[in-house]
Amino acid sequence: LKAICGTSTTPDVLARHGKDESYHPSVPPDVVAFPKSTADVSAVARLCHDRRVPLVPFGVGTSLEGHIQHPYGGVSLDLGSLDQMVSEFPDDMDCRAQAGMTRSAVNAALRHTGLEFTVDPGADATVGGMAACGASGTTAVRYGTMRDAVLGLTVVLADGSVIETGGRARKSSAGYDLTKLFVGSEGTLGIITEVALRLHPQPTAVAAATARFDDLDDAVAAVHAILLHGIPVARCELLDAPTLAAFNAYNKNDPAFRPQEVTPSLFLEFHGLSDAVLKEEADLALEACVDAGGRDVAWASDEAERHKLWAARHSTYYASCALKRDGKAIVTDACVPISKLAEVVRDTAADVEKMDVVGPIFGHAGDGNFHCILVYNDDDPPEYLERLHDVSARLIDRTLAAGGTCTGEHGVGSGKKKYVLRERGAAGVAAMAAVKHALDPQGIMNPGKVFDAPS
Repeated sequence: LKAICGTSTTPDVLARHGKDESYHPSVPPDVVAFPKSTADVSAVARLCHDRRVPLVPFGVGTSLEGHIQHPYGGVSLDLGSLDQMVSEFPDDMDCRAQAGMTRSAVNAALRHTGLEFTVDPGADATVGGMAACGASGTTAVRYGTMRDAVLGLTVVLADGSVIETGGRARKSSAGYDLTKLFVGSEGTLGIITEVALRLHPQPTAVAAATARFDDLDDAVAAVHAILLHGIPVARCELLDAPTLAAFNAYNKNDPAFRPQEVTPSLFLEFHGLSDAVLKEEADLALEACVDAGGRDVAWASDEAERHKLWAARHSTYYASCALKRDGKAIVTDACVPISKLAEVVRDTAADVEKMDVVGPIFGHAGDGNFHCILVYNDDDPPEYLERLHDVSARLIDRTLAAGGTCTGEHGVGSGKKKYVLRERGAAGVAAMAAVKHALDPQGIMNPGKVFDAPS
């Protein structure tokens, strides 16, 4: 391995590469490898394949379901050095980036083109990790998820062979869609080393607004009305009262932060071709909010204020964890049909109150995806943790009953395997296992994720 690329067995480095941002414990690898090219990744994969050594890719460790744990030891493949823009095609609105390039670095490199990569999960994740987990975020309601943004991939398979999927054409009927197969595969089928990305023009006019509601049902009704009327909202975020309380407490030392009213709220953003078009669309959306019982509609009046609003919104996970000293969190990631969102969110909020646990609720209401952040610390008694897990299990029960999914954007990892079996059924999971066996017959690629590794 040392003959191929840099390595480390330093305890701190190993621990870092076995722990993401979730509550799941650190399960470190035996060694970390630092490839600098697709050729290096191929050589490492071939070596691991020949020695039957588990291989787990690593971006920056922002995943939330134990994706980078090493239950069978092996090699962590740190792709951080694959961090360059490979090519830009502004006239075609696409680019190709190495997998270790972060979302913000991609957009910094593209700034001169007037285009941008629009998927925004909040964390400054790598584009390879985002593709591997099928990530999305606050802008998915308008621009889609990574499944929509990825045009093609360079993937290293378990035996070290390298394949190119997709292409730069906007559509193709040439055989199986291997790109979609690898997007969301969480490193279990192959290692993504390059990502071709669909880009969008930077919006000419942008505005943001907040609207307050007396209850969650009214806020969700407003979202439903906005979508049914075809109003092109770019971000549509729902935050409950406990989230706003956490939000205010976490940002209170920022002199530029404007405290938010502690009541169910929508944070909205609109993108338009001109200020006039933008105003017309935004006025319709805000009228829908008022009709649903919204009040105190307020505009973020300039770019700086708008950026502060969304920076604060993206801090809600950490703000939620800060509700307890040394707080950690079980993060739920339910996604339901929009018509079921109010019911599922309302019943989850009732469970949080009934079970007397800390569980702020917020999410991407425009596509039915929400998160209940179930907060605990190491001093909490076992019965408190049991109540947390009960709230989480009941949330997923009602989500699946509503026709939803246990994970809208975080992926399965090791944390949601049992729910995938319920959601997809034994035959569906068996089909996925058959695909994995075909591409990774020795089972070395991120074993134990998505579904249990064969004995």
